[in-house]
Amino acid sequence: MNGHKVNILMVDDQPAKLLSYEAILAPLREKLLKANSAREALELLLKHDVAVVLVDVNMPEINGFDLADMIRQHPRFQRTPIIFVSAIHMSDRDRLKGYEHGAVDYVSVPVIPEILRAKVRVFADLYRKNRELEYLNRDLEARVAERTRELQRKSDLLELATEAVIVRDWHGRVEFWNSGAEAVYGWRREEMLGQMLHEVLKTRFPAPFDDVRMALTGDGRWAGNLVQTTRDGREITVATRKVLNHDTAGLPMSILEIGRDITGQLQTEDALRKSERLAAMGRMAGIIAHEINNPLEAITNAFFLLRDHPTLDEQARRYAQIADQELARVARITSKTLGFYKEPHKTVAVSIISVLDEVLELQERTLQLAHITVEREYETKAEVMAFPAELKQVFLNLISNAVQAMAVGGRLRIRVRNCKGGPACKPGICISLLDTGSGIQPEHSKRLFEPFFSTKSEKGTGLGLWISNGIITKYEGRIRFRSLRLSRGNVTCFSVFLPSAEDRKAERTENKATKDDSVVVEAASMDSEKRSAVKV
Repeated sequence: MNGHKVNILMVDDQPAKLLSYEAILAPLREKLLKANSAREALELLLKHDVAVVLVDVNMPEINGFDLADMIRQHPRFQRTPIIFVSAIHMSDRDRLKGYEHGAVDYVSVPVIPEILRAKVRVFADLYRKNRELEYLNRDLEARVAERTRELQRKSDLLELATEAVIVRDWHGRVEFWNSGAEAVYGWRREEMLGQMLHEVLKTRFPAPFDDVRMALTGDGRWAGNLVQTTRDGREITVATRKVLNHDTAGLPMSILEIGRDITGQLQTEDALRKSERLAAMGRMAGIIAHEINNPLEAITNAFFLLRDHPTLDEQARRYAQIADQELARVARITSKTLGFYKEPHKTVAVSIISVLDEVLELQERTLQLAHITVEREYETKAEVMAFPAELKQVFLNLISNAVQAMAVGGRLRIRVRNCKGGPACKPGICISLLDTGSGIQPEHSKRLFEPFFSTKSEKGTGLGLWISNGIITKYEGRIRFRSLRLSRGNVTCFSVFLPSAEDRKAERTENKATKDDSVVVEAASMDSEKRSAVKV
């Protein structure tokens, strides 16, 4: 797969531009598909698997935005990257509109060949790597299917599985129900053997039993999330894999189902996404305040001075007053627009313990559902200088990752202590989060803080640790981690080092004193020079 060519679709109503894109992208040695209209583009998409689509924004009949919407509506192309090419100046509002329609990037005309090639190469390589993973997964599933009969004969091995393992006959009656299934759904083995599985679990999403059975008659595999009901009436989301088994005559015999309760994980990811969106909105609000309020203040001051200028006649003075009133109205509108941003304008002293307790309270339900025990060791009550929302985001990211790593329960120990510092860091506060989860693979350890790198397949954004590391670095701190594989299980520890608020205040006082001393010396020097000049 490493040398396999991928398809790149170029859409533009001007043939000359398509030829220029073809010349620019030729060094990539990929397969280039050209379409002169939205209709041709859709036809090519249905015939080929495409790694990335280049779309002209302004096209007759159907423009680039509408074409992007049509592409996104098809299940096959919901994740296909789209790059818009525009010959006109794109405002931020236009760019936001493009991102809402599914764009991942913009390229302005005239196109810089090196930049366009670099952007397309990234998505082509990403597509190739995803396909390699798909082939590996298919190979793995094939091997699992081959060993299904052996696993059925050795039900004691299935019984040891921590996931829910269920075998039902072709009609839906339960033939095997392990302890993992008891833990997930609540029913004991003796209660479930012989029962119709879909009637007991009341699966309501994504399809009833008959639809799933029809899906399995294809390649004999099915994977997806099922919303099911437990014995105590709760609805849970179960990540499920199904494999169809055949008898010696090749006829359908039974279905093996392996499920894992991901309800808590989905709730954690949803909370994380909300946190990231809120932080992004806050940063955008700060940018808006800077870009609008500064020129607005200058204009307001100018009209204030102009209003009472002696050279103005009465009519001009009235115009200036009207303008001054309208500027005040604009200032009020801007203030209301930014009203949602509650962060202080500068860093404040924040209690680390208060932040941790607030995040743990937010995650309380998720931790209970995941059977995770939390241990707290707070050896200091020191504070740090920071924006509270940013610190909450950091620890929400770290705790969410720990929860997701402990799919079958475990222990999360959170410790806050003073650290003396060393060659690599200043004295301050150390916050460590230790979990007994699945651990970190050695090949992943060097990439954990890279943007868009995720170990959670398509469910992860790959931004949580990258954002957290950026926030902590901004506060002159650092994040470190260790993951150990022990005979009794895995242990992962993330440690956050931050300077205390007391140390930061002391630094500012020392810096101010040094600056004042410099001013005194400079003033004395100038006074001495002045006296010498007088004597001369």
